[in-house]
Parts: sequence; C-alpha cells; structure tokens
Amino acid sequence: MIKEEADGNKRYKTRLVVKGFQQKAGIDYTKILLSIVKITTIRVLLSIVAAEDLYLEKLDVKTTFLHGDLEEDIYMAQPEGFQISSKENLVCKL
Repeated sequence: MIKEEADGNKRYKTRLVVKGFQQKAGIDYTKILLSIVKITTIRVLLSIVAAEDLYLEKLDVKTTFLHGDLEEDIYMAQPEGFQISSKENLVCKL
C-alpha cells in the first residue's frame, strides 16, 4: 500500500497475512471465531470513497488478528519472494 503524506512524501506499507481460507475443519483448526464489521463502518468508508472520487481496491480491517493469542503452534510456508536461499523447504512459526 502506498500512503501519501501531507508533505507529499510517500510511505509504503505492507503486511503478512495467513491464508486461513485454505484450512480444513478438524485438521487445521478446531473452532471458528468470527469477526464482524459493523455495517455503519462499511457505509462510512464507502461514503468517503464516493465523495472523494477514490478507487477502492481492497478493504482491510487492521485489528482482526492484531491482539489474538495463539493457543497452539501454527506454521506457514515462507512468503513468495521472501524465501531464504537454500532453505526454501523451511516454514515460519507464527
């Protein structure tokens, strides 16, 4: 994501996200917790996008997994483009 500051400088932001949609019930997890966004939050965001004639590509609610504590060990493949040379078969522990 590129964020343009008031002084004209650009700030590049990125984040690493787990692909939870590829998990299988009973194998990768045992219970489901849902994070629900209030409809008023979505309406406000879409109103700002429309009023400012902005382009909305993706909506991300930052705090969904920010404060969650993991009860078990979770491993993930190294992110594409960030693999360690000669260690491509290793995984990352969250």
